[in-house]
Amino acid sequence: MDIFLIVLAGVFLVAGLVGCIVPVLPSVPLSYIGLLILHATDRVQFSTQFLLIWLAVVVVLQVLDYVVPAWGTKQFGGSKLGVWGSTVGLLVGFFFGPWGIVIGPFVGAVVFELFDGKNAMAAIKAGFGSFIGLLAGTILKLIACGMMIYYYVAALV
Repeated sequence: MDIFLIVLAGVFLVAGLVGCIVPVLPSVPLSYIGLLILHATDRVQFSTQFLLIWLAVVVVLQVLDYVVPAWGTKQFGGSKLGVWGSTVGLLVGFFFGPWGIVIGPFVGAVVFELFDGKNAMAAIKAGFGSFIGLLAGTILKLIACGMMIYYYVAALV
């Protein structure tokens, strides 16, 4: 049974890593489930503190995944309406699959900035900030999932 759980944990960890690039998959939570499955084996026991710290990391990264594109919009000169546009674009983007999640915040920020009376260049700059925020969130998720894969491998070696 341990071998099955170890393999299943590995599948969840790899799916989490893939989810960093394919936004439809909940990347960091999948990787965390992989660690929990590995913990359920007789071979590997993580400390409660270790699991709680990673749970906190997962929660923070999930929240940041929604907040960082809006923050990027603001940092690149976007108005409050542009920040709202980035968030709306992200939510609407979910209905259009992976590309919608990537492009949605950018389009939302640009459209809402144009509605706010900004010129096209300022609106595109705010949209670019949203994209940079999304990219930063993706990098953070890749780092977290990569670290969980490291702990998986280190626990089994």
